[in-house]
Amino acid sequence: MTTSSKTIVVLFSGRGSNLNAILEAQETGTIASGRVGLALTNNPQAGGLSHASAAGVPTAVINHRDFPNRVSFDRALMGRIDAAAPDLVVLAGFMRILSAEFCEHYAGRLINTHPSLLPAFPGAHAIADALAAGVDETGCTVHWVTAEVDAGPVIAQRRVSVQPGDTQAEVEKRILAQEHQLLPETIEAICSGAVAYR
Repeated sequence: MTTSSKTIVVLFSGRGSNLNAILEAQETGTIASGRVGLALTNNPQAGGLSHASAAGVPTAVINHRDFPNRVSFDRALMGRIDAAAPDLVVLAGFMRILSAEFCEHYAGRLINTHPSLLPAFPGAHAIADALAAGVDETGCTVHWVTAEVDAGPVIAQRRVSVQPGDTQAEVEKRILAQEHQLLPETIEAICSGAVAYR
């Protein structure tokens, strides 16, 4: 018996390297149980738009600057996301903090990738914070999203060593390489039913 393919919506804000990793994983079969049905950004200049277009994935731009507040922006996002009827919503470098209403609406089907071994170093400056703390390892985390930033249940993590003298750019590059493997693998695990919200 085969299960139907799950619909994935990916939200991103910049170059879209994690989005590209997801799209490549679809092509190689790493993600076999789901397909990206929409790539959505808040940034009209986001480089990731070209990745999605090249893969034939529908795109949408909802610029947060066009809205008076976070709640109205989030409601516009929800309307566009819901039109795609997603089974899973992936925050892949989406650089906006989302409202509790948004997080609750997608509870159990909203995940994020973060460049640290949560709960260590939450927030927007995780790599700089890890280096400032002098740790000898950090990594990346994929977690369920809740209203509390970077505090939802952890699904999967990968460790990355920090060498003496490493720059932030060097550590970021190593973490990104691990994210590009971990995020697609986690998406497949969720879409196939191997991992469920807890």
